[in-house]
Amino acid sequence: MGLLARVRKEWFIIGIVLVISAAKLAPSVGVKGGPLRPEITITYVAVSTIFFNSGLSLRTEELASALMHVKLHLFVQTFTLVFFPVAIWLLLKVLALTAINEWLLKGLQTVGCMPPPVSSAVILTKAVGGNEVRERNPYLGSSSSVPFSSIFSQLFMTVVVPLIVGQVCRRFLRDWLERRKPPFGAISSLVLLMIIYTTFCDTFSNPDIELDHLSLLLIVFIIFSIQITFMLLTFLLSTRASSGFSAADSVAIIFCATHKSLTLGIPMLKIVFEGYEHLSLISVPLLIYHPAQILLGSILVPTIKTWMNTAQKVPNIQPNTRQHAISTY
Repeated sequence: MGLLARVRKEWFIIGIVLVISAAKLAPSVGVKGGPLRPEITITYVAVSTIFFNSGLSLRTEELASALMHVKLHLFVQTFTLVFFPVAIWLLLKVLALTAINEWLLKGLQTVGCMPPPVSSAVILTKAVGGNEVRERNPYLGSSSSVPFSSIFSQLFMTVVVPLIVGQVCRRFLRDWLERRKPPFGAISSLVLLMIIYTTFCDTFSNPDIELDHLSLLLIVFIIFSIQITFMLLTFLLSTRASSGFSAADSVAIIFCATHKSLTLGIPMLKIVFEGYEHLSLISVPLLIYHPAQILLGSILVPTIKTWMNTAQKVPNIQPNTRQHAISTY
């Protein structure tokens, strides 16, 4: 793959690096009260835009059949929203005894409470040949210690309402949307870059906030370790003879149950931790988790695809694989 093709493929990750660098060079532009007025343009307009875009792009008609697979969704949601947060919480009890920056650890805890993304998990599942439709089950998760009334009212106005409005608009614009295929993902990513930029502008404008490099390196190592461990765990659990999952189901579980959504996560952190001077440090683990899950997933795609093709040829390993493989393709 050429350099230009690589840049086009990884433009969002490159964009994250660029906007953080821009925030470092000119933090006054994106701070509260600055020219961009992030307290309005980001808190309300940008976040609402992302979820309106999500509602507009969400193919509700495809969810009806996917939601019938209760067992698979129950497994994914239980692992993602129960086991994952509890496991991270227990891990943080140990990590709290170390010298790792406490705000990075708080950020790691918020990562554990995030829902999985639709985009990267579906893309990787499709690359392998798994059941991507069964992954599409929208749900949100968050954790905070700030006033719940203001949080829920803002979440309702900037998340729920735009999402519903987007779905209503889709009912009337479905044919046009299917024909034109607007770049929903690119639009949300661009808005997300604006949110990340203003978040780090607040950080770099505050001289009291410091991040030691050792803590950052340790967090990177911990995140990769968590992902590898949880992907292996979901693989072992979903491929047991008694699980009843096909090979295609297992692929969807491996990616969907271990991935975390940056598109949903950053706006939610912006709402839940609004006013926190350490918001950018809290968001760092999620910013690391996103490219890490794509990198690991991309590396593992050939191996998982080979395993899936082998499993499909051996009915005794996965009794329902043939039927699911036919429905998937």
